[in-house]
Amino acid sequence: MEQRQLGSLTVSELGLGCMGMSAFYGGGDDAESIAVIHAAIDAGCTFLDTADIYGPFKNETLVGRAIAGRRDDVVLATKFGLEVKADGSRGINGRPEYVHSACDASLQRLGVDHVDLYYQHRVDPTVPIEDTVGAMAELVAAGKVRHLGLSEAAPDTIRRAHSTHPITALQSEYSLWTRDPEDNEVLATTAELGIGFVAYSPLGRGFLTGRFRTPDDLPEGDIRREHPRFQGENFQRNLDVVDAVHEIAAAKDCTPGQLAIAWLLAQRQDIVPIPGTKRRAYLEQNLGAVDVRLDAGDLARIEAVAPLGITSGARYADLSAVHR
Repeated sequence: MEQRQLGSLTVSELGLGCMGMSAFYGGGDDAESIAVIHAAIDAGCTFLDTADIYGPFKNETLVGRAIAGRRDDVVLATKFGLEVKADGSRGINGRPEYVHSACDASLQRLGVDHVDLYYQHRVDPTVPIEDTVGAMAELVAAGKVRHLGLSEAAPDTIRRAHSTHPITALQSEYSLWTRDPEDNEVLATTAELGIGFVAYSPLGRGFLTGRFRTPDDLPEGDIRREHPRFQGENFQRNLDVVDAVHEIAAAKDCTPGQLAIAWLLAQRQDIVPIPGTKRRAYLEQNLGAVDVRLDAGDLARIEAVAPLGITSGARYADLSAVHR
């Protein structure tokens, strides 16, 4: 697998999103999930993505178990900022003192002495971004964190953060299903500042794979059942787009999911998709995307069937919409 640059950080051209192994997408199997992580590392997909809120806390512990004895083989990213309070409620917390305590807790769960990339998961509208990133910079000085990132941040916030301490990566949802970063100047801003872009949910939360033909195909307890894009008329409209993508994929002798990932890889060299899965069979499919080459004609055909704004329905409630 080839390497790409996120700012000054070198990572595999595909990463592995670990969230679904422990949260939001129905039940998981820890043994299979660890096998997926090991298989990814063995295949050269060594950029692992987790967060303290996944589980909550369970996913970091799982990833820590999986990389025990293999820490030097991976580039490890985790996130803070979506706080689980004592009463079980959740909120956004970017206070400097919380930055430090959250990092220490993540390091303990992961069983490591540092993480390679530490993201603020959502921007806290009550705390100046300079204060939050200033505390994150203290973690770098202490050797607990190597590089800093933001997630779902707006251009002005990214600029202010970057002026406080270099930001290595911006992580946001980006796919044929969600092309918002093209429309809101986020991609232009990261390119201008030399910040890498990490695309989460590059398979449209699984929709772009074509696996889901009706909402009932989603497992019980799967949070996607609550997302507008998976409901009612939106589902069928979005399925029509997926079917059109499927036709192009068939002509390229690849799966729709592989085509969707290959499309992202073809956009810019500083974009790194992190498709998630908890099954080795799907991991193998995802990794096959790096062998799919798209020429200008392919990209034009994809653009014709999946242009900016084609998706029906809101993606989900954005926890930081008031300060993006």
